[in-house]
Amino acid sequence: MSQAMDFQVRKDELGSTRFIDLPAPDAVALGAGDVLVKVDVFAFTANNVTYAVFGAAMKYWDFFPAGPGEEEDWGRVPVWGFGDVVRSNVDGIEVGERLYGYFPMSSWLVIHPVNLSASSLSDGSAHRAHLHPVYNSYQRIAADPGYRKEHEPHQMILRPLFTTSFLIDDFLADEDFFGAQQVIVTSASSKTSLALAHQLHALRGDAVKVVGLTSRSNVGFCEDLGTYDTVLAYDDLERLDADVPAVSVDMAGNSAVLRRIHEHFDSNLRYSCLVGGTHWDQRGGGGPMPGPDPQLFFAPDRIAKRMKDWGGADYNARLGAAWLAFVDASGDWLKVERAAGREAVEKVYLEVLGGGVDPARGLLLSLA
Repeated sequence: MSQAMDFQVRKDELGSTRFIDLPAPDAVALGAGDVLVKVDVFAFTANNVTYAVFGAAMKYWDFFPAGPGEEEDWGRVPVWGFGDVVRSNVDGIEVGERLYGYFPMSSWLVIHPVNLSASSLSDGSAHRAHLHPVYNSYQRIAADPGYRKEHEPHQMILRPLFTTSFLIDDFLADEDFFGAQQVIVTSASSKTSLALAHQLHALRGDAVKVVGLTSRSNVGFCEDLGTYDTVLAYDDLERLDADVPAVSVDMAGNSAVLRRIHEHFDSNLRYSCLVGGTHWDQRGGGGPMPGPDPQLFFAPDRIAKRMKDWGGADYNARLGAAWLAFVDASGDWLKVERAAGREAVEKVYLEVLGGGVDPARGLLLSLA
């Protein structure tokens, strides 16, 4: 392995970055019951920017703390990817085993596996004990019946986003769309929005119209997918019929756009769902808005509900079937790109943070 390192960002100034050198894996002191995982490859999308934007409020910074004291100003952005066990102090976890899950943008990670089963394990490290178990779980690839080597890029780039969209669709349908006849999705070209539009179009097309709002340069891309009934640039959102009851699903986090949606529909906006922060630099207050108070959607809570309602096997079967359908559909537009090393990781991070990345690009990175 080349020089091991962390990629870190300032929590209060997301455009400020740095690299911290780490010891080589064979020089890391492992405790009893610890495993050292080399982070092989991970995806970076606007979803990871959302993790940084909501890092304090939603405790995303807590998963992989940068360090004590002054180091608390810096954080490691969580990403989804694959890693390989390179050292193990746990019976039943062998060197070479491949895991999929939540990692820092780093060369390696030490975890303390608990709740081992044939198909999964959890990181029982003390600093992660208060965090949601969904994010502490790792899939053991050798025993994952849904794993396909050729689908690794899709799994990293799209699976976490798709799961969120699967759950939003399920939530809205469960609530009968709050009596609305159209779902308005901001940041329509983001991959989470594309997944939601796919679900709504495939499953709820007779119940609601799917409206996408995006930058003018991405209108054509979204229209060509065929999953939105209407696609408008943000400047044109007032062209929507305000007499038709609507639900807003805000993936952008742009407070000015959200206010315009609320003011345009007023009481005909039946529900306002906050999901992401792709326009993180345009967040802000501005006081109360007409219509319903926006409600933050937290996917792990919905997972817990459906696990209880359906049971784990049924939940996984439903999610898996929907996922495979989306993978097939995404093959028409997703363009996978790979890059490695300090400069590449920093370049991609700043590019995605700044917005304007071609929505068809799927970015895979490595510091290994």
